[in-house]
Amino acid sequence: MDIQQDRIEKIVELSAPVSRVWSAITDHVQFGEWFRVRLDGPFEVGATTTGNITYEGYEHIKWVSVTEEMTPESRFVFSWPPSAVDPDTEYPADAKVTCVFELEPTEDGTRLTITESGFGQFPEKKRLDILRSNAEGWDIQAKNIADYLR
Repeated sequence: MDIQQDRIEKIVELSAPVSRVWSAITDHVQFGEWFRVRLDGPFEVGATTTGNITYEGYEHIKWVSVTEEMTPESRFVFSWPPSAVDPDTEYPADAKVTCVFELEPTEDGTRLTITESGFGQFPEKKRLDILRSNAEGWDIQAKNIADYLR
């Protein structure tokens, strides 16, 4: 996991073809299975997707994302509020980070690069906590998608 002041990058080597990985990250039902979220509808460019986290202990967290880009079997982008926002700290109403999933075919399957950026907008004293929390979350999600695609 590469963590910088404004972004997190996670590279996952998957033993599944690009088409299968693409379905797992862009079909809202499949995404929900490995990400542990129940989404109310599909991902569509320009649309808001809502739902509820189903991960034990986090069921109270609402999912709200806006799909920014879907380039078939190549790149999927959405924006959302970071999960570690402190309720006792005032943040801009439109505070959000951007998640990019990039797929690259490899000899053994697919290289999935997950990048989350936009943390620079948060107060410096909270930024590191948000980065750490989200980085831990992406470590879990990387394992989840690898397990899902086995």
